[in-house]
Amino acid sequence: MKVSKFGGSSVANSEQIKKVLNIINSDDERKIVVLSAPGKRFKEDIKTTDLLIRLYDKVINNLDYSNKLRQIIERYEEIVTELEMDDAILKEIKDNLLYLIDVYKNQPERLLDALKSCGENFNAKIIAQYNNQLGYPTRYLSPKEAGIIVTDEPGNAMILESSYEKIYQLREYDETLIIPGFFGYSENDDIVTFPRGGSDITGAILARGIKASLYENFTDVSGIFRANPTVVSQPEVIPEITYREMRELSYAGFGVFHDEALEPLYKDRIPVVIKNTNRPHDKGTFIVSEREISNLSHIVSGVSCDKGFTIINVKKYLMNREVGFTRKVLSILEEENISIEHIPSGIDNLSIIMRSAQIKGKEERVLNKIREEIEVDELTIDYDLAILMIVGEGMNKAIGTAAGATKALSKNKVNLNMINQGSSEISMMFGIDEQYSDIAVQAIYNEYFAKETTQII
Repeated sequence: MKVSKFGGSSVANSEQIKKVLNIINSDDERKIVVLSAPGKRFKEDIKTTDLLIRLYDKVINNLDYSNKLRQIIERYEEIVTELEMDDAILKEIKDNLLYLIDVYKNQPERLLDALKSCGENFNAKIIAQYNNQLGYPTRYLSPKEAGIIVTDEPGNAMILESSYEKIYQLREYDETLIIPGFFGYSENDDIVTFPRGGSDITGAILARGIKASLYENFTDVSGIFRANPTVVSQPEVIPEITYREMRELSYAGFGVFHDEALEPLYKDRIPVVIKNTNRPHDKGTFIVSEREISNLSHIVSGVSCDKGFTIINVKKYLMNREVGFTRKVLSILEEENISIEHIPSGIDNLSIIMRSAQIKGKEERVLNKIREEIEVDELTIDYDLAILMIVGEGMNKAIGTAAGATKALSKNKVNLNMINQGSSEISMMFGIDEQYSDIAVQAIYNEYFAKETTQII
């Protein structure tokens, strides 16, 4: 039994929905389907979820929201009309939105989650009804009916372990099940959403819950590229990648698959495949627990680069002999509620890397606290840092992987602010100036994928 999730671009309009149902109905193993809210129909379009957030803003600020409500109804009206469906469902959609606004208007967090969930929920109801109309036995299930009970953290829900027993019972249904993604229900029966992109998480939870043979994640690309296609022209598609590699690449900017969605899957080693709704026969990219390193071209899986980091540099002679020095520095950041990304260090220096948004507006206060509470020789802060990640399970078995990377960056005049290799030995991380991020990605791609010079140990 497979779980198949379709992203926003896959269900953006009636034409795409027909493609989705052709895929679902062509394979009897596709018994559980997770749907996103309608995405962009064209480049300048607005996603349905964003329309719902704008509706929330109007409501919460006591402004006239009738125009935003109409825009949302029109998105679904277009789909219903083009699919030649009964338009009674449109009244149900409008009534549901007005009901949620009335019930939660004095509870902002609850209202936001309730409205955001509507994009997926309405779409699932429409598509389930249409597939029945086509003659395929299909049942809509709300996340509550499916057993997705989550923690009560608006916008940041997590599945309760006790939910999986009920989710397993979904295997007993004969019909194809259509379940909206992105949200669950708390034990108090409130709607609670996952982080943005959370339909991936819903699909992963269901795949683990029913012990699926495969979790299919359909999007608008034929797999995961080895590098950002907006930076590198026509990069290769990765045929197979491990959970660990995917996690590392997602951290540094790969956005095809929500990285938090890996967590429910790797424990039970459920494979994932990223496929293209518009080209369903393309093989796609498989995410697996382990992969075979059989030839030179498979040493490095991909390269990614993420911007928006800040680094605090601390220097003190004989730092390594001072017990508790690092703890004292980190406690100051903890007091300011600043989370840390990386802490490369030497015997007399310490670098603390964080997302720039974490420290924005707090820089002067943090630096002053370090100066006042800890005796240091030098203290500086640098902005506009990018993190370049080179990821591959085979790197710890290869000669010259790091040398090739530094040589390629040097040749392209990319200065390195920091180098770090994780203890897992499946990734190398470089800190570079943001302005060189695209140049660096292209240089690394050319080094590892345009030629094969790595020697296996």
